[in-house]
Amino acid sequence: MTIASLDDYIASVKTYPIFWKSAGKATNAFAPFTVFDLAGMPSTGTLAVGNTANGLVPTCAENGFPMMPTLSNTGYLSRVIYSNICLCNIAIYDKLFHCGAYSFNANVTLSAQPSYSGRVPGANYAGLELWFECVTAFTGTPSIQINYLDQDGNTGDTGVIALPLAMPQGRMFRMPLAAGDTGIQQITQVRGTIATVGTFNMCVMRPLWQGRIGGAYEVKVDDLLKTGLPQVYSTSALYVVVTADSTNTQTPYFQLEIADK
Repeated sequence: MTIASLDDYIASVKTYPIFWKSAGKATNAFAPFTVFDLAGMPSTGTLAVGNTANGLVPTCAENGFPMMPTLSNTGYLSRVIYSNICLCNIAIYDKLFHCGAYSFNANVTLSAQPSYSGRVPGANYAGLELWFECVTAFTGTPSIQINYLDQDGNTGDTGVIALPLAMPQGRMFRMPLAAGDTGIQQITQVRGTIATVGTFNMCVMRPLWQGRIGGAYEVKVDDLLKTGLPQVYSTSALYVVVTADSTNTQTPYFQLEIADK
C-alpha cells in the first residue's frame, strides 16, 4: 500500500532508528565528508569496500549503517529529528552500490556487478548519483574517469574529471555524469590519474533527504511534508554526508521515523 492520506500515515506502523556520532572529523570547509568511519551509533564502519573487481551492494546489516526495521508493507522516511554542534548541511542517502578501494592510478574494468534494482522504486534510475569517496589521503590532485550505464542502460562516460583539491581521508565529491544523463544503473570502469598517493571508492547513492543546521546546537524537526516520504527498504544502507561551514563535522545526531504502510 501507499500513504495517500493523513489517516494512512496515522495508521502506519512506525519505528525510530537512531544515528549519532560521538567524535568529529577534520574537514575542508563547505565540502562534503562521510562520517561512516567515526565512533557512535551505529558502530564504526570501514571505508575501504574490499572489492574492486565487482563491487558490492551494502545493506543495513553491515557495521556503520543504522539498523532498519523489517517492513511488512512499504517503508517511508516520514520524519527526521536532527542536530549538530556546527553549522552545516546534512544529507541522508541510501547507498546502493560501492566498489574499491582503488589506487590513485587504477584502471579497472568491472564485471559481474551485483544488481541494486531491488532498492530503486519503480525501477526508475533517474536521480541516482555517482560519488567519489576518499579512503586514504591523496598526494597531488586526482583526476577520475568513470564509465557506466545510464538511467536507460546506455553506455556513459564522465570524461576525465579533475577533482578540486588533494583529497583528505573521508572527502566526498559528486561526479558529474555525461550531458543528458540523469542517473546510473551500473559502474563499468574506474580510472585514476595525476595523483601519486591515495585510494578511493566509487559509490552509487539514492538521495533521500537533506537539511540545514543554521545555528550551533540547533535541533530541527522535518515532518512528512518536508521529507516528502521517500521510500526506504528493510535492507537500505542509510548513509550520512556532512558538509560543514567550518573545518570539522562535529557530532551529528538523527532520530528517524520509518512509517510502514
